[in-house]
Amino acid sequence: MPANLTPEYLAAEQEFKEAQTPEQKLAALEKMLSTIPKHKGTEKLQADIKRRISRMRKESARRGGPRHTPFWVVKREGAGQVVLIGPPNSGKSQLLARLTHAHPEVAAYPFTTRAPAPGMMHYENVPIQLVDLPPVAPEFTERWLPQVIRMANAGLLVVGLSDPAVLEEIEFTLEYLGRHRLPPPRVLVANKMDASGAADNLEALRELYGDRFEYLPVSASTGQGLDGLARRVFELLDVVRFYSKPPGKPPDLSKPYVLKRGATVIDAAREVHKDFAEKMKYTRLYRSDGDHPGMMVDRGHVVEDEDILEFHI
Repeated sequence: MPANLTPEYLAAEQEFKEAQTPEQKLAALEKMLSTIPKHKGTEKLQADIKRRISRMRKESARRGGPRHTPFWVVKREGAGQVVLIGPPNSGKSQLLARLTHAHPEVAAYPFTTRAPAPGMMHYENVPIQLVDLPPVAPEFTERWLPQVIRMANAGLLVVGLSDPAVLEEIEFTLEYLGRHRLPPPRVLVANKMDASGAADNLEALRELYGDRFEYLPVSASTGQGLDGLARRVFELLDVVRFYSKPPGKPPDLSKPYVLKRGATVIDAAREVHKDFAEKMKYTRLYRSDGDHPGMMVDRGHVVEDEDILEFHI
């Protein structure tokens, strides 16, 4: 059976090849395992990745474990990790503070952020990790920044519309990312919409870059557009939620499981419990809107967002 490896897996494999520290290699292997298609054609590859993860964890324990982890390595949590990339004084720290419970240092002077600052944002009932990064600037850019960006699930380009040099800042950021073989973010977060002349500056960006970016006008100060930003971050991760329903009992809709889009019922069963995939006899599908009330689905059925699955073993 062909492996049919996904773009997400191949990207994680590339991250492993480019990793420079044991911690980065381990994170990339774990990402490879989480994104590899689960079927007979990949069973040997899955086993090999698991062996390598186990060996690296044992080696890390012998070295003293976390004491050797660089300060800038941020362990991924929640449904995914999204980094905030941008020039100085673009308002990234204030965005993080407004969208999460984190308390990064927020100041009017540049280069306030010198280390990754993570925070947990919730889109509806899905936790998503946002990470504020030190700025990208000609004056100084942290040398480890590309590694953090590369290990994240997605990135947002954040600019401040009040800055008269915003065009030069965007160009330098794109050049910097290209120099380090990092893909440019698809979404440009146009922050500081409450500033004088912000609307005109945003229109100038649209005229210059066209459909190169998707533009999200927001204001971290007033809260404008932040709900839409949270929704778009969730969509960028390309994941779906599902809920496990015990037979004869209601599902807990407050705590979803999360899978990559395209995952199947057998993947969902494995996510709930490792034995479910092997012992599962059949599965019933429910929807919160009342559609498909208890319809039987096979193991290869593709899970959609907010499906409710009742596994029978």
